[in-house]
Formats: sequence, C-alpha cells, structure tokens
Amino acid sequence: MNARNDAAYRHGSAARTGVLLVNLGTPDAPTPAAVRRYLKEFLSDPRVVEIPRPLWWLMLRLLVLPLRPRRSAAAYAAVWSPQGSPLLAHTNALARAVGERVRGAGWPQAEVRAAMRYGRPGLAGELGKLHRMNTRRLLVVPLFPQYSATTTAAVFDEVSRVLRRRRHLPEVRFVNDYCGEQGYIDACARRIQTFRDEHGAGDKLLFSFHGLPKRNLLKGDPYHCQCHKTARLIAAALSLPDDAWLIAFQSRFGRAEWLTPYTDETLLELARQKTGTVDVFCPGFAVDCLETLEEIAMQNRERFESAGGGRLRYIAALNDAPEHADFLAQLVLRHLRGWEAHAADDAEERERSRRRALQLGAPQ
Repeated sequence: MNARNDAAYRHGSAARTGVLLVNLGTPDAPTPAAVRRYLKEFLSDPRVVEIPRPLWWLMLRLLVLPLRPRRSAAAYAAVWSPQGSPLLAHTNALARAVGERVRGAGWPQAEVRAAMRYGRPGLAGELGKLHRMNTRRLLVVPLFPQYSATTTAAVFDEVSRVLRRRRHLPEVRFVNDYCGEQGYIDACARRIQTFRDEHGAGDKLLFSFHGLPKRNLLKGDPYHCQCHKTARLIAAALSLPDDAWLIAFQSRFGRAEWLTPYTDETLLELARQKTGTVDVFCPGFAVDCLETLEEIAMQNRERFESAGGGRLRYIAALNDAPEHADFLAQLVLRHLRGWEAHAADDAEERERSRRRALQLGAPQ
C-alpha cells in the first residue's frame, strides 16, 4: 500500500503529544438500522469472531444481521440517555477529565481524545485529527483493564492499519492492560465500599466480566487469568472472606462453550439458594454501557428476583469518577516518560526552524 502524501505539513508547526483513550464502540442511535451498521462492522472483525471467514460470512448475513439488530435496538433504547449512548457519553467525559489532569501535570501540548474501535468517533478519524495537529508522539490506551485479542489487539490492528498509510509516522506507545494496577484496584474497591457505606453490604458480591469463547483461552488468550487476578485483588482490598464473593462471565453468544461460570446461571443458582441480596460489579467495563445497564441491571435483576432471589443491586462502573480519572492520568503520565523534552513549546526555535526550511526550498 502506498503511503499518503503528507505534504500538507507546515514547517515550524508546534509538535503535539496525542493520547487516545479507546473504547469498544456503540451504534449512533437505538434503531435497527444503526445497530445493524454497528454490528456489521464489529462482528466482521476476525479478532472478534474466530470462525472460518466463509462460514461466518454466511452466518452473519443470513442469520445474525437480519435478526439481531431489532432485538438489540430495543435493548439500547432501554438505556439510551438524553446525552445519547451511555458508553460514548461516559467515555467522552472520562477523556475530558484525564486530559485536564495530564495537561495540568506539565503536558500543555498533550491532546487527550476518546475514540471507538467500532462506530464513531472512529479510530481512523481521531488519528487523522491528531495527524493534522502535527502529533509526533502517540500513546494509545485501550480502555480494557484485562487484555484480550478480541479487544486490545483489535485496537492495535486498527491503529496499525491507519498508520501504515502515513509517510511521516509518530512515535507510538501502546498500553496492553492494567488489570492489576494498584490505582485501578483501589478505585474499584472504593466504588464498592462507597456503595456499601450508603446501602449496606449484600449477602454476596458477584464480579461479572464479559465472556469469551473457551477456545480463546485454550489458544493462549490471557483474559481469563487476568479477570481472576482483578477480582482477587479487589476482594483483598476490601478484606472480603472467600465465601463472600464470586466471579462469573456474561454476554455469551452462540452455541459454543464460553468461559464459565456464566453470570445468568450463577444468579439462578443463588436464587435457588434463597440468597437475599446480591451486589454485582463489573470490573472489566471502564464505563457503563449496554452490557452493564441493560444486561445486568435489568435482565439479570429480573431473572434473579423472579427465580426466588431477594434483590440484585448493580454497582455502577467507575465512569468519570475522580479516582478513575486520577488513575488513568497517572497511567498516561507514566507511559509518557522520556518524552518530557518535547512537552515544552519553544516558539522562537520553531520560527528559526521554519526559516531554515524555507531557505532550503520547503514550500511556504
């Protein structure tokens, strides 16, 4: 593939440091048409569905896309807010909060932006904006605490696809995961403890993570182990005994075996045991979205309570809470180390550089 013409660059332009906080994505609207566009892009990624392409192409177009968008659109409509998609609104708010902290910590040239792997604002568009700002150093932070090829690696693929078309590449750094980072564990524990201080502790605390097909684990994906690490560390931070908390995996799709135990089946078993109150926290989701607000707080709450359980209480994701923004800002600053010399803007030196380039024949 030929590199793009980057001749629009102007000598003497201030160099920027770009930080992209990348989430999974969301449809533009809670309508079947918008959901279909989103699902087509999402489910067409071979990182997401590891089924032989010809077979999956037929399944996707003959079964999934004709049937699922209408059902999913109704679910999105149930959680859509006046600000639009909860995932997009929370991610944008988080990016603004992180950006304020990073710039206030001595990086005035840092541009912190939110992007989606699927849907809008897309990675290609946001990388293009940073390119036009003369971004010479780029840090990519996928908002997935636990690494998986289906999420984190999919972000890397898209960043690589876009940048390989650039003639003048920025320096690039990439955060793989933060499943055991102390700041992240502390923020999760504080969110749970604050909920307990206000509402009392439930009989059980369930950590629910997004599921993956079991074959991903068997092929070497570290996600399963990292989920267990996160849950164990949060439980330890809260000083919870082993019988006070559980871990399960939600959102399975299709007939293949996924990571177990399943969240819905775990809740049904707790209901059969006449468990009074179950609190559910989802440490794999940086911000609230369809899977937390509709699947857990609505679907699984009704399932649990209808089956004879007492109450299911959903504990909100970290979203743009100060402790979450503080942690991510510190994570960003740590990964920016070594680039400090580029943080200050020397306008006089830029002008001298521009004049030298013009003398050598650079375009105006």
